[in-house]
Amino acid sequence: MNNTPYNIIAFATAAIMSVLTAAGANIPEANSKTKTAAEDSLLTEGADRKYGVTDFSANYMREEPDFSAELGNQVLMGTPVEILGEEGYWKKVLSPEPYEAWCVDKGLVEMTRKELERYISAPKYIFTADYGHIYERPDTGSRRISDLVAGNLLLAAPEDNNEVTAKSSNSRKTVKGGKKAKFVKAWLPSGTAGYIPAENVEKFAEWAESRNADAENIISTAERFLGVPYLWGGTSVKGVDCSGFTRMVWFMNGVLLPRNASQQARAGKEVPVQVGIDSMSLSGTLPQADMKTEMLRRTAQLAPGDLIFFGTPAESKDSIQCRGIMQDRKQAYFCERQAASAAVNRIPAKITHVGIYLGEGRFIHASGKVRISSLLPDRDDYYELSYKMLCARRIIGEEDKGGGVVSMLKSPAYFRQDK
Repeated sequence: MNNTPYNIIAFATAAIMSVLTAAGANIPEANSKTKTAAEDSLLTEGADRKYGVTDFSANYMREEPDFSAELGNQVLMGTPVEILGEEGYWKKVLSPEPYEAWCVDKGLVEMTRKELERYISAPKYIFTADYGHIYERPDTGSRRISDLVAGNLLLAAPEDNNEVTAKSSNSRKTVKGGKKAKFVKAWLPSGTAGYIPAENVEKFAEWAESRNADAENIISTAERFLGVPYLWGGTSVKGVDCSGFTRMVWFMNGVLLPRNASQQARAGKEVPVQVGIDSMSLSGTLPQADMKTEMLRRTAQLAPGDLIFFGTPAESKDSIQCRGIMQDRKQAYFCERQAASAAVNRIPAKITHVGIYLGEGRFIHASGKVRISSLLPDRDDYYELSYKMLCARRIIGEEDKGGGVVSMLKSPAYFRQDK
């Protein structure tokens, strides 16, 4: 079998699908506010443009074409990207978040535009277990082809029934009388075929259609990450940073958020957070009782599943509200101060952290590791930087409403939009 990207995509697709609609035609208008001009070209025509699909379970994206450069992002297996440039064996790519960074060519399957269109149209599996592997044979004792993490996408055969029943073992050889397990045959984007335990995957399209990103599911997914170590630039169970964690929680519920906390701080809908005058200027040195009163005031209108943001405002007087005016990807947004005189002035602020509110003053976040902390100073799990809480956003129920929160089914990076 020829394992070039073209042929594996042709094999996995019953028929060649028609050309996707131009990028932007099916992207909510407000979502375009959180993306750069470069993202507009992800699926647009261009004879010289190159595309690709990531082939590692978690492809490490660096800010410069050097292994010692800062890790900026991880892109999961099966994610389409646009190749913007190259330097030696490094490729500069744009991923759908959007995020521009560098990865090595061995972790990327390069494609033409038409091949990418076929890939997007092809039937796929999504890996839903936290961690696992794809094997050479339908046997967990056989040689491993690749590791897999939650959110990985693999090509599937077009047949309705792709399950294989085999004996599972803990050794190289199948043990007689061993427990029977079901496997599915799947292909990496590079074309390498293998077998995955059926219980660890779902058909991608069916999975996406069945997602319900309500508070219960968001919190349940977030708690699956408990104990995962903090990793700057991480967006997988191998390691997450604060915004990589929140993005993955919504991703596994079929919803796409921007990559960085600064971008997430302007997604969805504002939840008013009343910040007192003194607590910020005193840098959290208020007496415990006063600090508790302050934090109860700030969390009064929060609901479980809301994103809460921490950072440093340029000024600490008056209440502030997140309004989210993007400058660029690195510099977060502006907060708008509403003075008692009703005069409105824009002041710069820096978002440094994000977490998911659980209710009763508690939230889950990636700080050292994914953990649950309290905003209230009289609790054992008190987060010592609670006084830096600036604002909050409601993501739940805001999909595809023009606030930068996009359901996966509406993303041309994952599904055809010309149906």
